[in-house]
Order: sequence, then structure tokens, then C-alpha cells
Amino acid sequence: MFRTLRRALCVAAALLLPLAGVQSAQADAGTKAAGGGYWHTSGRQILDAAGQPVRIAGINWFGFETDSHVVHGLWARDYKSMIDQMKSLGYNTIRMPYSDDILKSGTMPDSINFDGKNTDLRGLTSLQVLDRIVAYAGQAGLKIVLDRHRPDAAGQSALWYTASVPESTWITNLKALATRYKGNSTVVGIDLHNEPHDPACWGCGDTARDWRLAAQRAGNAVLSANPELLIMVEGVQSYNGTNGWWGGNLMGVAQYPVQLDVPGRLVYSAHDYATSVAQQPWFSDPAFPSNLPGIWDKYWGYVFKQNIAPVWLGEFGTTLQSAVDQKWLAELVKYLRSTSTYGADSFQWTFWSWNPNSGDTGGILKDDWQTVDTVKDGYLAAVKAPGFTGGGSGPGPGDPGDPGGPGGGTAACTAAYTVSSEWGGGFNAEVKVTNTSAVPLKSWKVSWTWSGSQKVTSMWNASHTQSGATVTAVNAAHNGSVPVGGSASFGFGGAPGGGGAPSVSCTAT
Repeated sequence: MFRTLRRALCVAAALLLPLAGVQSAQADAGTKAAGGGYWHTSGRQILDAAGQPVRIAGINWFGFETDSHVVHGLWARDYKSMIDQMKSLGYNTIRMPYSDDILKSGTMPDSINFDGKNTDLRGLTSLQVLDRIVAYAGQAGLKIVLDRHRPDAAGQSALWYTASVPESTWITNLKALATRYKGNSTVVGIDLHNEPHDPACWGCGDTARDWRLAAQRAGNAVLSANPELLIMVEGVQSYNGTNGWWGGNLMGVAQYPVQLDVPGRLVYSAHDYATSVAQQPWFSDPAFPSNLPGIWDKYWGYVFKQNIAPVWLGEFGTTLQSAVDQKWLAELVKYLRSTSTYGADSFQWTFWSWNPNSGDTGGILKDDWQTVDTVKDGYLAAVKAPGFTGGGSGPGPGDPGDPGGPGGGTAACTAAYTVSSEWGGGFNAEVKVTNTSAVPLKSWKVSWTWSGSQKVTSMWNASHTQSGATVTAVNAAHNGSVPVGGSASFGFGGAPGGGGAPSVSCTAT
């Protein structure tokens, strides 16, 4: 989106919506988990390699597009812990913005803390760090969509090319990424260019400005390198005099659809924002917020509702400071269709952003890069969706997930307790639950006993009871199902500090 990167200064307003569980979003234990292999489209749905419908319910994690040349936050945390936390919160896909700078030979990342964290990233180029993130996300059961966000780290561009990064470089680099991850179905798609806007047009026929024609050229080039990828095509700003958000106007699709050489690979994408980003006429309409569904239908929703193609809301976000923004987000989540009612026959989405340092939206994480903004995250509960089976090779003989090794056919788990931050009066901790059996977990429970007077002050991604020094935590609705070899995490705040890490026990069904 069009934003400056600065630390968010305000905490989201405390309008707490119920954290509704996603009742039918949990994969049935008797059904093969959806999401395996590469994906394709059928009408308005995205299907996995086995033909099962899937729903992208994800998060944007930015930084590769900036002059850091790597995802942000690695100065504060290990990348694996953040991916684990994303999964534990119920996000199943990461949209990964990048600039073409990371494809220049020898581009190195900046602002990574190697002191006890991210140690396996030391000495790696930006692309090699991306490889590690892709590999770990795949193991965790998350998919990745690569987003060509900017031609270079200097800033956003209206068109897909600039004087220094011509169209030929754009296409060459898209093909290079498609080739790099060919055969790795963790990378399920590529968003060709972020937020085309004026003077970009749709269907005008001018090859220097017509984004629809450029998307066809680039999309077909990507598919020539890897025909299995989804091709995500954003809208423009203006169509026939009707203006909207950058990248958010898909009105031209009805008359001028994108035509790709490989069928079943096209996903249209839109962006939509609230007043913390910019004012739009519909926010001051007396009919607000009941006017919003009609606005969304006009700009991008009709593509889904008319069964033309899947629609992915690639970015949407807000600081949630104003009542207008709170109403906007509540209405938008309703429009995206709840998973409990519609399953995967819904709009796809990735929220902006995971990062707290998006100045006009803030993030799911607060400024410490640890604490979850539970108010903001809570708005999204109804549209979260199941994760996907982790990738990588199967377990070897005697591994915990192997039928001949420990665990057998009985559900079993282990838990690891880590103090993530501590100060005199309190601390934050994370607990990672790992499925060590040969069967998927339906639910899990973790217990520990402190040696001191510690009390849980807040907990996310689990519910808890405490009796004296003994705490028992039970999974939330969205993270009880854990695949073989997979993991789920929860976190909590406690007081006072200085308690250390107790031994923990884990039971599962």
C-alpha cells in the first residue's frame, strides 16, 4: 500500500469484538487435510492438488521490499518463532513483499540479530534467507505468495516498470523466482505487481500503460517457467473515470478479462483500506456503513459473486483508532464470508500487516514484536481457516511420526516453554506444542507448576485455569488440530518476573 515505514504510535482502540471460534474451519480427522501440492482454480474457488477447496486466510510480512532486503522484525526475534506464532494464531498463508533489488547478485540482508536467534541465517544473501523462510513455512504448514511490491527499495511505482527497472527485468526476475521454487509447492503463487495506479489503465490498449496486457505478458512468462503457479493480478486505481484504492479497482475485468495460456491459474486481487490510510467518499456517506457492500460489489466483489474467478483481498488494514475504521473492518469481515458458514467458498485474504511498523495501519503484533493485538486479531476470527499439511520429506524409520517408532497410533504431544521477554514486574512466555505421534491431534492440554508466586495475567491462542501455582492451558478453537509432525503455539503474560521456565506436560486426543 502507499505508506511510509514508521513505528506505529498508537495502540488500537479497545472495541473488543467476540473472538468467535471458527467452528467448521477445523479439518475433520477422517478427511485428508486440504492444501496439499500446487493449487488451481475452478470458477470462484481455489482447489488443491486433490481437488479440495482451500481458503487463503493469511498475513502480510513485509521487509524484503525495503532497504533492509529482508523481512522486518528479525532484529527482535527468530524468524521461526514468528512463523510458529502466525500459525498458532490461525493464519495459513504469508504474502511476502519483495523488490527486484533482492535478485541482484550478492544482495545481503540488514538488521538481523544473530545473538541467540536467526543463527542459521548468518552469512546468507537475501535470496538465501528467503529460501530458509520458505522452507520453514512449508514445514509448519503455511503457504507463501511472493509479492513483487516495488521495482527497487526506493519506493512504490505506479507502473510495473521504471527507467532503472524496465519491463524486461521485471519479467526476467519473475521467471527467476518461479524457477527457483519450481517443485516446491509451499510457494503457491506470485502477485505480479503491487498496486498499479494512475497512469496505469485497464483495457485501454496502450502497451505502455495497460496493466491488463502487461499482466498477461508477465503471467504467461511465469507459467512458462512453472505452469503450476497461481498468477495473482491486482486491479488499478481508475476505470472509466471511477477512482478507488491503488490496485483496488477490478471493474475492467468484466469487459477485459486477463487471458493466460494455462487455464485455472488466474486469481484477481484487490486492496481495500480504512480512514487511517486515506479518506474516501463512501466513509462520509450518510448510509455508512451499510453502503459498503455495494461499493465492494462494484469495485471487485462482483468478480467472485458472478463466478468469474477467485478474488483475493491481498491487503486490508487499519489502526482501528476511529469508530469509522472499527465499523469498516467489522463490515468487511462480514462481507468476506465467515468460514463457519461458507467454508472455502469465500473470498481469499491476507491482512496488512504482521509488522507493527506500518505507520498508517499498525500490525497484528505490537511494537515489541511479541505481543499480539488481540482486539485487531479478534476481528478476523470468523474468516480464519484451517492450515495446511506441512511439507518436506516424510519421517524416517524410528522418527516420532513413524508408525514403527514411538507414539504408535495414540495421540501424543510434547510442549516447550520459553520465556520470550522479562522485566522486573512481569514476563511474556511462549509454549510450543508438537505432535509426536503418528496420528493427527484433535485437541491438546498443557500443564505446569511454578516454583514461585507467578500468575497468568493474560493468554492468547489458548484458554487457561490456575489453581495455586499450577496452570492448565487448553487449545483455542483454531489451533487444536495439529497434523503429524506439526506444531501449535500459544503465549501469555505473567507476573512477577524471575520465575524461569518450569517443566511442562502435554496430553492430547
